[in-house]
Amino acid sequence: MRQLVLLALVGLGAQLVDGSLGMAYGVTSTTLLLAIGTNPAAASATVHLAEIGTTLVSGLAHWRFGNVDWKVVAKIGIPGAVGAFAGATFLSSLSTEAAAPVMSLLLLTLGVYILVRFTTFGISRHNLGKPLRKRFLGPLGLLAGFVDSTGGGGWGPVGTPAILASGRLEPRKTIGSIDTSEFLVAVAASLGFLVGIGSAGIDFTWVLALLLGGVIAAPIAAWLVRHIPPRVLGSAVGGIIILTNTRTLLRSDWVDASDTVRFVVYAVIYVVWAAALAYSIRQYRASRAEEREATVPSGQ
Repeated sequence: MRQLVLLALVGLGAQLVDGSLGMAYGVTSTTLLLAIGTNPAAASATVHLAEIGTTLVSGLAHWRFGNVDWKVVAKIGIPGAVGAFAGATFLSSLSTEAAAPVMSLLLLTLGVYILVRFTTFGISRHNLGKPLRKRFLGPLGLLAGFVDSTGGGGWGPVGTPAILASGRLEPRKTIGSIDTSEFLVAVAASLGFLVGIGSAGIDFTWVLALLLGGVIAAPIAAWLVRHIPPRVLGSAVGGIIILTNTRTLLRSDWVDASDTVRFVVYAVIYVVWAAALAYSIRQYRASRAEEREATVPSGQ
């Protein structure tokens, strides 16, 4: 029972982050499932089954708050579903021994990307209002969908920064559109896993626990997206993902690091993570101060 409560809390926390940042529900949840020894394909399948419900509720909430561009949803969501189905069937064909370190390495890469992307760069506002073209969103969706199902997460980490970097869609609509289109990706990935592995290894009580936490958090996150600084949240989440998946890799047969090596690596990660958080907070405060100064009429 305690494990189910923990999973529900993970689902709640992951959806709060995902709904307000546009990423990290799958990466965060899959990382936890791998850490407790779940089969990689089953872990990704469990998360994607739960995401069918969480993304549906999240999408509706974002729509109610005016955070969705439906043209973007269609242009990126359909190719994303194709990529997700292909990725799910690919992961299902790998052995557990081969898939576990591969998935951890992919999650670690995504964690580094999230940490660096949101710590180092601000949100671009160039070209705001210009249309996002299908020739950009189609390949992006295909890649993000494939990465999402093979890594247990990645739709947001690939899709959200790419659209934000274009400067053509305001941040809240980028996050809302990515979250809403993820419903199509979750359905396609779940079908791919059910075709590839059936229901073997999938604990549906875990699915329900993750789903319950995510459904509770989804409308809250859709409201919080207007208030939580993405830069700080991205740095925090990136560090968690890096630390957890580094631990998995160091304990794997690929590396099998000694206790001393693990301690040194963990210490370095903590120092870098703390520095990244401090920098993100400082930069966020500085940008807020500049915005306030810009709104004050000259001569006052």
